[in-house]
Amino acid sequence: MQRVANCILRVDDSVLMLKKPRRGWYVAPGGKMEDGENIKDSAVREFKEETGLSIDNPELRGSFTFIMREGEKTAQEWMMFTFYSTSYSGDLLEVSEEGELEWVPVDEVLQKPMAEGDREIFKHILSSEEQVYGTFVYTTDFRLIDQDLDPSRPD
Repeated sequence: MQRVANCILRVDDSVLMLKKPRRGWYVAPGGKMEDGENIKDSAVREFKEETGLSIDNPELRGSFTFIMREGEKTAQEWMMFTFYSTSYSGDLLEVSEEGELEWVPVDEVLQKPMAEGDREIFKHILSSEEQVYGTFVYTTDFRLIDQDLDPSRPD
């Protein structure tokens, strides 16, 4: 099973987001964990690789399972560990190989194009200090068909 770690960096009233070129969707910077790597080290390493920034004191805020279904069959499954930080050091890359980096005002984050499960993750993590656990089920064309969040967030 693939494992991914990312981090939501919020500084003042902005969040650093990465716009991926494939779908034009916004994500929190991060990526695949290496064999034997712990989740925090992975989030720090991937964030720096994608942004040039070293995140300070990242806190684990969410653990998620993602399932891609073709009919009733599971086509793919992975885990994602999402951290949160409010400070960093270093200089932002002018160009990231992973996409376009953008400081997005907090009140505009949820309006950006993104996977619906990611929208739920951002909504929770930007409004609560509680850890959240969840499962998101998608079709292979990334249409969200089911989700389960603990704790669930009212709209």
